[in-house]
Amino acid sequence: MAARLIDGKALAQTIRERIGKEVAELVAKTGVRPGLAAILVGDDPASKLYVKNKQKACDAAGIYVDEHKLPATTTQAELLALIDKVNRDPKVHGILVQLPLPKQIDSKVILDAVTPAKDADGFHPCNIGRLVEGNPTFVPCTPKGVIKMIESTGVSIEGKRAVVVGRSNIVGKPAALLLLHRHATVTVCHSKTKDLPAVCREADLLVVAIGKARFVTADMVKPGAVVIDVGVNRLDDGTFVGDVDFGPVSERAGWISPVPGGVGPMTIAMLLDNTLESAKRTAGVA
Repeated sequence: MAARLIDGKALAQTIRERIGKEVAELVAKTGVRPGLAAILVGDDPASKLYVKNKQKACDAAGIYVDEHKLPATTTQAELLALIDKVNRDPKVHGILVQLPLPKQIDSKVILDAVTPAKDADGFHPCNIGRLVEGNPTFVPCTPKGVIKMIESTGVSIEGKRAVVVGRSNIVGKPAALLLLHRHATVTVCHSKTKDLPAVCREADLLVVAIGKARFVTADMVKPGAVVIDVGVNRLDDGTFVGDVDFGPVSERAGWISPVPGGVGPMTIAMLLDNTLESAKRTAGVA
């Protein structure tokens, strides 16, 4: 029996509609309109598209966007000066610095310069630390979306065996922490994991974020498992596929997210959600 599809696009649309209503209520009650500063450095086509999609989603939800497009020649000092400015801007409740940055700029220095109270991406060390202790201010957008997608299936996370393939600071580690906080038994796999297929086969919940096209095959998946595919890989013919071999795996899994139309739309919805939460804290109604 084929797996049921976790439609991230439809789920994200429902969440964005809810956010739009809450934004309107917040403005009506307090006069505070959630604001997101979106900073793009350089001309990377994928980054430009991501920022455009995020801006479009913000506009639809009534969130104010303070957009900054900087040339690829921007210095680290110039970018730090801009970060300082938006940190102090009362109209801005969330700050997004689109990665990757040009090679002359140290991404870690820039992300650390964003005030934790406006770190809508959830990448600041203070916010990661709060996530570790189970008391997050901001949850990183992609892992937050992953959890919402698992919850949308109706499958309980508590007590399940969860395997996260990939240990990045942006997806793998925070996704593992969020699953742990929801009482799953969590294994994090990486390039040095021995007998990775056997570990994956133990998973009731399998989250794949390794950056390799169709890496997870059907023989690596437990029958009936919930499979969340975080990967986006461009093939030579211009099409996009995930880290999971979708066709064969969907014949074995219980639930599966597609690429595209899965985690991507949810990541944007969670960015809006984090910005709204920040604005509510500012307005004293969180």
